[in-house]
Amino acid sequence: MLKLNRRAMIALAAAMAASPVVAQEAAADLTDYSMGSPDAPVKIVEYASFTCPHCATFHATVFKDLKRDYIDTGKVHFTLREVYFDRYGLWAAMVARCGGEMRYFGIHDMLFDQQAEWAASQDPMVVVQNLKTIGIAAGLDGAAIDACLNDQATAEALIARFQVNMEADGVQGTPTIIINGEKHSNMAYADLKAIIDAELAG
Repeated sequence: MLKLNRRAMIALAAAMAASPVVAQEAAADLTDYSMGSPDAPVKIVEYASFTCPHCATFHATVFKDLKRDYIDTGKVHFTLREVYFDRYGLWAAMVARCGGEMRYFGIHDMLFDQQAEWAASQDPMVVVQNLKTIGIAAGLDGAAIDACLNDQATAEALIARFQVNMEADGVQGTPTIIINGEKHSNMAYADLKAIIDAELAG
């Protein structure tokens, strides 16, 4: 699990946009994205960063089975809450959100599956180009991606919202999984399955 560094959040707020721009009015939808039936008996919220290796592992080894067995079958309603350790993670989230609800989780999958490639460079402009490549592969327009990445007002709003949620839920690192209001740290699929099955049986 990656631990949050609150001081890093202050530095992040000062260097969040891909390039210096005049702050725009925040136009993006800042709500969390979810999948599965809203009426599902089990509600899961995952706090995750797109640059967190443990989150990428959770996505590869746990989330896909969770989706198949519980989300797609109407037993679990899943919500992702983004955590921003660094500007790369923030930019990735802004590209994912650029696709709106229809494309968000598709881009989410690509970001985690390709994390080792797109986030590897020390050059921010290389990372921006890598993110644009993912966005375009997901069906977004290059100009639209640029507009999303350069929307500093939305970046500020996302960071502020993340900090409020993090403090409200007492999140100390990623991934953090909240199941029907109870907080858990990273776990294997068998352990997650046992908790979900117990909730369903109850």
